Amino acid sequence: MIVPDVTLELAQWVVQLRPQDIPDDVRREGVRTFVNWLGCAVGGANHETVDRAMAAVTQFCGPQQATVIGRPERLDVLHAALLNGISSHVLDYDDTHLKTIIHPAGPVASAALAVAEQRSISGARVLDAMIVGIEVECRIGNSIYPDHYDRGWHITGTAGVFGAAAATARLLGLDQQRTAWALGLAATQSAGIREMFGTMTKSFHPGRAAQNGAMAAYLAESGFDSSERGIEALRGFANIYSNKQDYNEILGDLGRRWEAALNSYKPFACGIVIHPTIDGCIQLRNELGVSGDEIESVALRTHPLVLELTGKKTPKTGLESKFSVYHAASVALLKGDGSPEAFTDSLATDAEVIALRDRVSAEPGEGIGEDQVVISLRLRDGRVVEKRIEHAIGSVKRPLSNSELDAKFMRQSSLVIGEEKAGALLNAAWQVAEAGIVGDILGHSAPA
Repeated sequence: MIVPDVTLELAQWVVQLRPQDIPDDVRREGVRTFVNWLGCAVGGANHETVDRAMAAVTQFCGPQQATVIGRPERLDVLHAALLNGISSHVLDYDDTHLKTIIHPAGPVASAALAVAEQRSISGARVLDAMIVGIEVECRIGNSIYPDHYDRGWHITGTAGVFGAAAATARLLGLDQQRTAWALGLAATQSAGIREMFGTMTKSFHPGRAAQNGAMAAYLAESGFDSSERGIEALRGFANIYSNKQDYNEILGDLGRRWEAALNSYKPFACGIVIHPTIDGCIQLRNELGVSGDEIESVALRTHPLVLELTGKKTPKTGLESKFSVYHAASVALLKGDGSPEAFTDSLATDAEVIALRDRVSAEPGEGIGEDQVVISLRLRDGRVVEKRIEHAIGSVKRPLSNSELDAKFMRQSSLVIGEEKAGALLNAAWQVAEAGIVGDILGHSAPA
């Protein structure tokens, strides 16, 4: 079997794609991706995880070149990319490429915004670079998923570094040779393991991917070389990290089939496979109006991936609770909520939540899709009520509207920077393609 020159051909596409070659629908989705990512970055800015990361890295930072979104600090480009990648993912509220479960914008936008701010680059160029970077990371993800993910790799980190490198290379104006080197440097820095889910380290993965991808492009800009076959070589990324290598997923129909157009946005701040359960439990709560004490038991029939990814029965922290379908069902039934406030340390240890959580059971159901669930609610008066969710809100079949993205943005951002600033930032985000200098948008993100 003859293996194509994947790295070089992909690099050529990154370099030669003209802005007008990006279809209007892809560009519109790119703007939605940017708006969602920016809201998540602000929303997570004051999380303890970000505070601790900031405390650790400031002693090593260079010149104040780029904004840490939602915070007063400014850091050098690479550390700003790291911190923004962490904050945009720490609430587990960010975007998802459902075919691979990659969270595309965290690595790519975090790198692109920091680089663009340093070099005074326009919003239109940032949007183009972000779309290109997301396309690269999702295509690479497609080529190795699900084998790669099943092995335990966190694909947002491992594929995300390629997207960050591609976006940065495009912003820096690298040629094909240097872009191929950047992709090779990304390949050798690819990392992130699923064991870290439920800890602060999970959000470190997209942050580090952003930082490493940007560094890869800066090194390549300076002539720092790498293998030109970093993706496809026998000892390259795809062959080391996966038993599946489908290079047509990377190179096939480049510029005609757009993975970046398939992005989705979370209505709930947790692992996406729990979303059908939250959706259904909130509907049951609203329809029945029963209290937790009136519920005898809750039985869930789910996709097998739900228990594999979110089977934590006794979460002790807010971060752990994002990976507990039992916690999510309990809070949705009790509070009607799946926002970041549903996954706090206090709710993870709340007696009422725990009492109902312990009455929730879950098992794989035959023929249940990833965005489906069947919920059987048994009440103490003897009634049994069943709810089937065919497509959860936020899925490809039921995507969030622009107005729902606005509401999500405002709900989380207002808590950090105040309602007035959040509104100004939201308006600026929707106009990213018209921004003369993208750094002008970020001025709205500083806390009052």
